[in-house]
Amino acid sequence: MRKIAIGSDHAGFPYKQPVIDWLTTNGFEVKDFGTYSADSADYADFAHPVASGVESGEFEKGVLLCGSGQGVCITANKHQGVRAALVWDTPLAPLARQHNDANVICFPVRFIELETALAGLEAFLSTEFEGGRHQTRVDKISC
Repeated sequence: MRKIAIGSDHAGFPYKQPVIDWLTTNGFEVKDFGTYSADSADYADFAHPVASGVESGEFEKGVLLCGSGQGVCITANKHQGVRAALVWDTPLAPLARQHNDANVICFPVRFIELETALAGLEAFLSTEFEGGRHQTRVDKISC
């Protein structure tokens, strides 16, 4: 079974359970790293555990949600081996996989509809990395 890590701050919280429901319905095993309410919370407290789980290989991919998507994306990208992509429109999701081998998808909940996030997630999880010339570029990301 494919394992997915998910986390959100308070702004991303409204979409978290629907995303978890979609993932489990589609056969994914999901680990929820919080937050567990709409009370104000710091995005880094949830982005770091998700990114660490992807970085270690415990989880195949990660999903992060916050208001703009920026905070969780910036935080996740601090981890070596994590390539987090901010996705606000469905066509960006497969490109993040095909060209960048992204392994964490970040959604700006305050700026997109839930349906767009779910469509982006489906595209992200069903798209393979193309390798080739893109592998050469991805190899240059780590410091």
